[in-house]
Amino acid sequence: MNLYEHRIATAEAQQMAKVTDMVRQDIVKSGIKEGIAVVYSPHTTAGFTINENADPDVVHDMLYGLEEAFPTRTGYYRHMEGNSHAHIKTSFAGPSQTLIVHEGELVLGIWQDLYFCEFDGPRNRKFYVKIVEG
Repeated sequence: MNLYEHRIATAEAQQMAKVTDMVRQDIVKSGIKEGIAVVYSPHTTAGFTINENADPDVVHDMLYGLEEAFPTRTGYYRHMEGNSHAHIKTSFAGPSQTLIVHEGELVLGIWQDLYFCEFDGPRNRKFYVKIVEG
């Protein structure tokens, strides 16, 4: 079936966790050499992005920039749960990413990794990886 479920525990209110190796392991398990890997978060306050892996300050700066653009606290939000910022940030990042699988490997740039983006933590989350041959 090539559908894999992962659980991830986030420790911070907002964080980005590398999950590239989890997806790589799923590709190995699937045995698929050519196709795509789709990663998907079923949460409205967590998503995915692909970005630089070499300098951890990039993750810090991305979270800082998102907080500046969509602040956690403001008098304008109406959602009673108080996490409107997380919904907006997730819509901005997106709930999924599609990656190319070639010769049994993810096609990523040398400085790229896949990140699970938590915007309403800490929480116990799950995400799915679907490997499609083609």
